[in-house]
Amino acid sequence: MLGADPMPAEVFAPARVLVVEDEPKVAEALRSGLEDAGFAVASALDGEEGFFLASSESFDAIVLDRMLPGRDGLSILAALRRKGVLVPVLVLTALDGVEERVAGLDAGADDYLAKPFAFPELLARLRALLRRGRGDNLLQLAVADLRIGVARREVTRGDQPIELTPREYELLEYLVRHRGQIVSREMLARDVWKETQRGTPLDNVIDVHVTRLRKKVDQGFEPRLIHTVRGIGFLLGDHAPGGGL
Repeated sequence: MLGADPMPAEVFAPARVLVVEDEPKVAEALRSGLEDAGFAVASALDGEEGFFLASSESFDAIVLDRMLPGRDGLSILAALRRKGVLVPVLVLTALDGVEERVAGLDAGADDYLAKPFAFPELLARLRALLRRGRGDNLLQLAVADLRIGVARREVTRGDQPIELTPREYELLEYLVRHRGQIVSREMLARDVWKETQRGTPLDNVIDVHVTRLRKKVDQGFEPRLIHTVRGIGFLLGDHAPGGGL
C-alpha cells in the first residue's frame, strides 16, 4: 500500500562466543576476528575465569584452549558437561596426536583444531557447530514416555502433565541429562544444590527430594525410571542397575 511504513526487518542477536585462551596475542586476534565476523565475544585468559564464565553465563559456542594456567581445558570441559552445560565446544591444542584428540572428544568436545591454524578454518568450524545447534536439539529431553520441555520446564509422562517444584525440576533434568549413569549425592550437592560442602543433613534433603520426585514420575507408570543404587546414589533409566531399587 502506498504511503505505508515499510515492514521492519527481522533483527537477530549475534551469536555469543566465549574464547578461553591464555596467550594474549592469540586471544586478541580471535576476539577481533570473531567480532569482525559478526559474533559477540567474551574472553578469559585462564582456566578458572573461563570455567566461571562458561558455567554462569549463556553462550552459543566456546573456543577452548587445551593448555591453560589454573585449570586445563579438558578438566573445564568435563566439569561443564557434568553440570549439564551442552554448548558446542571447539578445542584448540598444540598437541595433535590421535590420543590427544580422542581424550578431548571423550571429555565432551564437539570439534578439535590443532595450532597453528588458519583463522578462516576456525571460523568455518565454528559456524558448522552453530548450524548443528547441539544445545537447541536438546531442548526436548525424553526417556521412555517421560518428556521434558526445557524452555518452559514442562514435564509429562505419557499424556499426563507432572507438576514439579523448581528444585524437583532441576533434579529431574539433571538426572535425565545423565540418564544411564550413576549420579552420586556429591554430584547432586555440587551441581543441583550448588553446595561445595556436602554433609549428612544435605544428604537427607537430597534423599527426601528424590523420594518425592520418584512418586510423581514413577507412581502409576511403567517402567520405573528413578532407581537408587545402594551406597552410591541414583540412576535414571528404563532398566534398574545391578544392586538398584
